[in-house]
Amino acid sequence: MKNPNCSSVALAWVTLLSLFTISFAGLASAQPSPPSSAPSNWGPISISLEDFEYPYPVEYMNFSVYGEEVRIAYMDVAPTGPANGRSVILHHGGLYYGWYWSEQIKALSEEGYRVVVKDRLGWGKSSKPIIPYSISLWASNTARLMDHLEIDQAAIVGHSIGGQMVTRFALLYPQRITHLVTVNQVGLTDRRAGRGFRPLTGEVDGNPDMDEVYAGLLRWADDNYSTWQPEFIDHMRIRYGQRLSGDWPRLAYVSQLTNHMRAMDTVVNDRQHIQTKTLVLGGVDDYPTFAEEARQAADAFPNGEVFLITGVGHNPHEEVPDVVSAQLIRFFDSGN
Repeated sequence: MKNPNCSSVALAWVTLLSLFTISFAGLASAQPSPPSSAPSNWGPISISLEDFEYPYPVEYMNFSVYGEEVRIAYMDVAPTGPANGRSVILHHGGLYYGWYWSEQIKALSEEGYRVVVKDRLGWGKSSKPIIPYSISLWASNTARLMDHLEIDQAAIVGHSIGGQMVTRFALLYPQRITHLVTVNQVGLTDRRAGRGFRPLTGEVDGNPDMDEVYAGLLRWADDNYSTWQPEFIDHMRIRYGQRLSGDWPRLAYVSQLTNHMRAMDTVVNDRQHIQTKTLVLGGVDDYPTFAEEARQAADAFPNGEVFLITGVGHNPHEEVPDVVSAQLIRFFDSGN
């Protein structure tokens, strides 16, 4: 049964956040924007980010999948405050990396949590194998990592396509998850209709027009953030630099494979079977129908609640990290 107080609690928080975002939005015009053109010192960046430093030490788990030897990169951060004996595993979105959870890692570790953040297979510092990717494969890799780290249960959080991964994890491994959180999950509704299977050719432009690449990154920044902050430039720097890498065609093909996968699977029908306490969290400014879709998704979970943040876009954990961290801590403390 749903907690009858969930909606009132969320409403109270949204009211407070609305007051916050009114004053916050008033500063938006004074905030910097991305450079209008790519800085001249932006050179190639490795597709496995060997030359990009993460906020915490990176370790690797080696295993075999579809006959290929691969490794998954992860950060395993011990509590910095009094340990509470609990663990949280954070999952990044489709075109992101584990490092962008840095503020949540800090806040949760200070609260006493062991925090694990992995780069999904095919992205970040993890291997880029040419294999049949799937949401279930990524979910099973989280269970594999938990075995590797000897973690029996954890709260599981996923942003964007990571929200689909963690939802599938909750369906497949219900005994291993204490709390489920999706943050601006993509695929809140089933959009597979009319998207039949089309074999990929693997053809990739190995010499992209870098002016067009940067123009696309400017559009991406405008679409994903309501208020630009200088530190967000790292996303653009990496994506631009990787297109200059000699290994760019491989990463581009892997990206095609993972995007293609979304036309063949959905987690919409998983929700009704998931008893785990669930929080559907997100920035309202993501896209016009996001808020309504988020409310509907929360209602579909037997133990779901929703928390929406006005004046914030697709990446609330970066735009308003303190708000998101506080909500995660509140939710994790709410019991099973």
